[in-house]
Amino acid sequence: MNVDLELVQRVQQGDKKAFDVLILKYQQRIVHVITGFVHDPVEALDVAQEAFIKAYRAIPNFRGDSAFYTWLYRIAINTAKNYLTARARRPPAMDVDALDATNYYDAPELKEFETPESNLISNELEQTIQQAIQDLPEDTATAIRLREFEGMSYEEIAQVMDCPIGTVRSRIFRAREAIEKQIYNTMSEEE
Repeated sequence: MNVDLELVQRVQQGDKKAFDVLILKYQQRIVHVITGFVHDPVEALDVAQEAFIKAYRAIPNFRGDSAFYTWLYRIAINTAKNYLTARARRPPAMDVDALDATNYYDAPELKEFETPESNLISNELEQTIQQAIQDLPEDTATAIRLREFEGMSYEEIAQVMDCPIGTVRSRIFRAREAIEKQIYNTMSEEE
């Protein structure tokens, strides 16, 4: 029997510790997914926590029609989108904590072959790719994130996005094409 399904059934029977196991298993992946939408790492953790709370409340309705991670992933994506929508409605904060400013750009750096030039090129490339993904239509951006950042198969993506595999292939093709074009244009501007 599927371990996730067994844990879900235990949670549905009132075993809260089984849900803790599911959180430990998927926490990093969910935070990573949410960070694709919510770029502030602290905010992303808050949104991930909210997604897990929503999942816990909704778990009695989980029927096992899809994989648990697929179901949880949908909740996380929807929670991130709801967060962004709500954030757009509220006025910007006027007070900035100095500690927040110093932690804002923390990111894992490449330790091997690290030079200022390689860091600059890597950062520029990452920014170009992120901007290209942000410029994509939402469905296309989601498809490429699932494929390239989450490593999902086309079948899993089709299930998560509730669309045919052919549509997934088309979206990923268009996304890769747009990213490649953006990288080419950026390189051409620098020469």
